Amino acid sequence: MADNQFPAFLETIDANSKPLASEINDFLLAQGCKCEIKTAKSGFTVSYILPQTKKTLATFVCRKTGVKMRIFPQGLNVYENFLETLPEKMKKDIRKASPCKRLLNPDDCNPKCMMGYDFHMEDTHYQKCRFMAFMPSLNEENHPFIKEFLENEIKVQSRIQD
Repeated sequence: MADNQFPAFLETIDANSKPLASEINDFLLAQGCKCEIKTAKSGFTVSYILPQTKKTLATFVCRKTGVKMRIFPQGLNVYENFLETLPEKMKKDIRKASPCKRLLNPDDCNPKCMMGYDFHMEDTHYQKCRFMAFMPSLNEENHPFIKEFLENEIKVQSRIQD
């Protein structure tokens, strides 16, 4: 079903994002990720589930400002130093992301929330919401870093399962 819908998703995004989205899609499918596509109010939501954990690794999200890739890194603590290599705009977006209410005070958020991310970047401690922390725009500058982020996470999850 997802294979039939991915071309439809590509038709809804800007021309510059299409080859980038296709490359990420091909890469994640080659890693054994399962692709799930749903329609949302703002367009398609394309999610990739890791075979090792059965958890979502990343999701393409359509916004008025363009396509974004929401990344859900479960093993970030293993490769946290990678964040130092990100372009300044990606770092700025991470800094601006909402704090995780549940990490700050467990009673302030839904108890079913999986909690956000507790990490360091540039010698600063962050506790960010899992839905907003790592959601870079899909563009030429960010593309190699998004791919490396995904590669890092897949490597960590593969080691955990071995």
